Amino acid sequence: MVAIVDDPRSRVPRTDAVLADPRLRTAEARLGRSLVRDAVHRAQQRARDGEIRPEDVADAAVAGLPAFAASLTAVLNATGVLLHTNLGRAPLSAAARDAVQAAAGCTDLEFDLASGRRGRRAAAMLAALARAVPDAQAVHVVNNNAAALVLAATALAAGREIVVSRGELIEIGDGFRLPELLASTGARLREVGSTNRTHLADYAAAIGPDTGFVLKVHPSNYRIDGFTSDVTVSALAGLGADVIGDIGSGLLAPHPALPAEPDAATWLRAGAALVTASGDKLLGGPQAGLLLGRADLIGKLTRHPLARAVRIDKLTAAALEATLAGPAVPVQRSLDAPDVTFRTERVAGLLAAAGIDARPVPTRAAVGGGGAPGVTFASCAVSVPEWLAGPLRHGAPVRAGLVPAVVGRVAEGRLLLDLFAIDAHDDERLAAAVLAAARLPADVLADGESLSGRDGTDPCR
Repeated sequence: MVAIVDDPRSRVPRTDAVLADPRLRTAEARLGRSLVRDAVHRAQQRARDGEIRPEDVADAAVAGLPAFAASLTAVLNATGVLLHTNLGRAPLSAAARDAVQAAAGCTDLEFDLASGRRGRRAAAMLAALARAVPDAQAVHVVNNNAAALVLAATALAAGREIVVSRGELIEIGDGFRLPELLASTGARLREVGSTNRTHLADYAAAIGPDTGFVLKVHPSNYRIDGFTSDVTVSALAGLGADVIGDIGSGLLAPHPALPAEPDAATWLRAGAALVTASGDKLLGGPQAGLLLGRADLIGKLTRHPLARAVRIDKLTAAALEATLAGPAVPVQRSLDAPDVTFRTERVAGLLAAAGIDARPVPTRAAVGGGGAPGVTFASCAVSVPEWLAGPLRHGAPVRAGLVPAVVGRVAEGRLLLDLFAIDAHDDERLAAAVLAAARLPADVLADGESLSGRDGTDPCR
């Protein structure tokens, strides 16, 4: 007797047969053949492992297609940290996103359409930056703030000394340290003072004919309290050497919500010859390094060979111009109107009405991203069960591109979805993502009073 065993693995369809499915052929035009083939291979393997039937391979492949050709996933930042480095720091404004879309094709980046001749690269963006910081004689932009410091050190102090306080030799992040960054330019660091106290006399004793410049660094990602002292930009400017200031967080002008945070305009008026700043922090724009200051120094930087290696691309130029010239950006709106109690109550009420254990709770939010260390803001979060954290980050609806990923923070066995860093226009997207993670129908959003009700309580105040 011969026993015939029906092995389902023998019935798994061939790759070319699955790829012939009209749905997958259509997907190739959007995603490319490689990503579609990968989805087919994953579905075939599931059939071989007995997870799905062989005849369901095509359907599983379609369900497993990525939402976009790029792997970056849209995220709603519900951590309560306004500028979360791991989440890309500042979200761009709608105007900046539109500008990036417009700049995605061919543009007049270095072309004067009126004359038909070559024009200055990103001239309109630079003009917008100059208008935003009128105290600067000239401006320039590179690809991030570290690049701005490297360009300045290379062009102005290679082979010479940079005088800097020991209390300002910061670690930027991911193990990169300011002393090592500056030493890589060929400059020598002349450290003065101590970790917690540096005096004007320390700088004065170190400045000499070999001084390239004095560096003043705002320790924007930490704070030292107690027996401390440092030297102001105005006092340093009186010593005769050029002062370059790194404000770090990118605040161009004073903001009432951050009275202790240095800004470019104030430091320039105090006598800084050059100020560097980040574009993707408190400015609320794309990653960029801003250089603001004296025209002669900016001229040296722009003509240095290294300037081309650290220049920005057209997408950054477009986004930065729209950030500077356009309407208020999300970061600014969060700082100007930090009270999110009413919004949190609405979202929590909607979710609770849909059967989710959701309630508003008071929280403390922060700037983050190397800005305003130690400063917190009263905020409010939607508290939901902790088990929702995983599905909100990478559940099937997120992977399919149906809802954005949501990242919150876990405290005392609950997942807190803080609305401080979330734009009000995204409240419904947040609620829809939670409903999807809990496997509830998204059309619940259309039932009852949606996001418009309020029960009169004020738990977050």
